[in-house]
Order: sequence, then structure tokens, then C-alpha cells
Amino acid sequence: MVAIVGTATKKVSVDEYRKREEISATRNEYHDGVIVPMPGGSFSHGRISGNIYFLLRSLLDGAENEAVNGEVRVWVPNLNQGVYPDVMVVKGKAVLNKSRTDEILNPSLIVEVLSPSTSGYDFDEKFKIYRAIPSFCEYLLVNQFRPYIERFWKESDQKWSFDEVSGVDSTLKLKHFSAELPMAEIYQRIEFED
Repeated sequence: MVAIVGTATKKVSVDEYRKREEISATRNEYHDGVIVPMPGGSFSHGRISGNIYFLLRSLLDGAENEAVNGEVRVWVPNLNQGVYPDVMVVKGKAVLNKSRTDEILNPSLIVEVLSPSTSGYDFDEKFKIYRAIPSFCEYLLVNQFRPYIERFWKESDQKWSFDEVSGVDSTLKLKHFSAELPMAEIYQRIEFED
């Protein structure tokens, strides 16, 4: 249960969830019958997500990769769950969930910009959900209050590694993609409190 993120409602079918989501003014995740409302983000959260999306899109342009913003759901069929990452990258062609145009099955890189209300969820439960996706191989947890990113990458089916990058003068070098993201550009126009 994802009580940390929002208030869960009674169990509903996947079809009912999708109908509701098509007309909803807010985003909601689906956790095997339970709809979980996602809190809204801050201006800084949106700016950082946008900066990362723009960087990935421009750095991976022309390659066999595509950056996707947080409007598209990741569907995990074996868990019967649909979640929204802030940004993702798909290697090769995006695999959509049957005839759905709003659900991707094969993200490789997923980025979450941490908020006070979701940081524990993104680090623990959501990371477990993502690890059930065979194509998923790199995860970035981006702090919005200081220039700091935690990165996890898949070494093998059973092993994930971790490191961290901090400071606006640093560069984040992706493990599974030929791209380097300057921290100054990730945090462009973000003012930090001392």
C-alpha cells in the first residue's frame, strides 16, 4: 500500500481506473486494484524535471533512445501496477501496452525528482516496482533542495550498484547511455537556501 503518497480508494478494475484517469485533472497511480492519488509538485520540482527531460532529449537525439516526460504511465503487467515517473528513457522502440497510447512497458532509465511527501516511496516501494521491469537498468533520485543525485544501475539480474553525485560543478555520467548531464544544467535556475 502506498499510504505515504496519497489516500487510497476502494478497489477498482483496471478498465475503470483507465476510464477515470482519462478524465482526471490529477494523476493517480494504480496498485493492483487500488487507485492512489499523487500529490502535485512544486515549481522547483517541475523545473528540475523539465531540465532533465530537455537534457536527455537533446543528448540522446539521433540515437536509439527516446526521452519521455512524466505524462506517460509505466505499466508493470506482472504486478498489475501503473505508475508515473518524472522522466524516463526508452532504449530502442517504445513498447506500448497493447493498444494503449498512454502506457509504456519498456523504460530503461527512470528519473524521480524527490519531494518531501514522496521521497521514501520513490526510494523504496517505487524502486521495487520498477525493478520488476526487465528493460529497467538505471534509476536517478534527484534532490530538489540541494544539488545531489543518487544513482542506481543494474550490473546483472541480481545486482544493483549505487553511487552519488553532488555539487553544481559536477557532472552525472550515465552508466547505460552515452550521455553526461552537467549538474549546473540539471539545477539551472534553481535557488538553494543556505
